[in-house]
Amino acid sequence: MTDDELKELVASLAVSQKLTDEQIKKTDEQMKRTDEKIERLGVRLGNISRNQGDVAEEFFYNSLIKDNHLGAIAFDDITKNMEKHRGNIQEEYDLFMTNGDSIAIVEVKYKAHINDLDKLDRKFNNFKKLFPIYKDYKLYGALAAFHMNYDAKEEVLKRGYFALQRNGDLICSENSDYLKVV
Repeated sequence: MTDDELKELVASLAVSQKLTDEQIKKTDEQMKRTDEKIERLGVRLGNISRNQGDVAEEFFYNSLIKDNHLGAIAFDDITKNMEKHRGNIQEEYDLFMTNGDSIAIVEVKYKAHINDLDKLDRKFNNFKKLFPIYKDYKLYGALAAFHMNYDAKEEVLKRGYFALQRNGDLICSENSDYLKVV
């Protein structure tokens, strides 16, 4: 190979490298824009999931205020969204019900899955560590969901928890003193 051919080859490689670098830069910019779109979509989808969970939680909270029983066990009060941190343990309890000698923790999901029971197991097992004041209380657990497939419900009952599901015949109708009649 002559010196001129070598110079020409190096020059063509430099041009080729410059074109490759420009193309990589364009691809990186496109990927960044795509990542930003995916992130925005993920945030929107995450909010949908969070909103559905909030709706389910509010439904079960209001339902348990009106009928404060889990099976035959009556409770005096109900609290929602209770968080506790003690040592290395931190939990958030969706619904927390008490009476004179019993506690019930209720994990609420829009749609229950079997793996949600593992979360309930963990919260159940951590409860008396986080709240030693209730060490002598009976502790009950429940999984509440708008939708719970057969397998999930069977597993809930098998593990000794209550299964709470939405009942379609519940409706609350309220009006003000200024009811509009036409």
